Amino acid sequence: MSDQKIDMFKGVVPGEPLYKLAPTRDENGNSFVDFMLIIPKLKKKPQNYIDQTLQDIQMVLSRYSSEVVFANMDLKINCLWISHKPRPGLCKELTSAIRQYVPEAMLVGDVSR
Repeated sequence: MSDQKIDMFKGVVPGEPLYKLAPTRDENGNSFVDFMLIIPKLKKKPQNYIDQTLQDIQMVLSRYSSEVVFANMDLKINCLWISHKPRPGLCKELTSAIRQYVPEAMLVGDVSR
């Protein structure tokens, strides 16, 4: 399982590139905002730790289900990609909420298209 990508909303997806998976615009043509979190050494942790971490992330993201449009955890590179509707401060809010449960998560980049 550690070499597969886990889409937080769609189940397990084999190594499909994110540019093919992540939506870029809403139905009105407005761009989504993307950011990435790295969770160092997650794939090397015991399976129960990985499972709990993924459950915690899913729980946080479900609170923002009206704004988060895509989330993908790639355990191969310990990277969580999140795409959301634009709202000032939402990236920071999501990152802070995730870090309450996964304190080792580190924000890598904020990429606005």
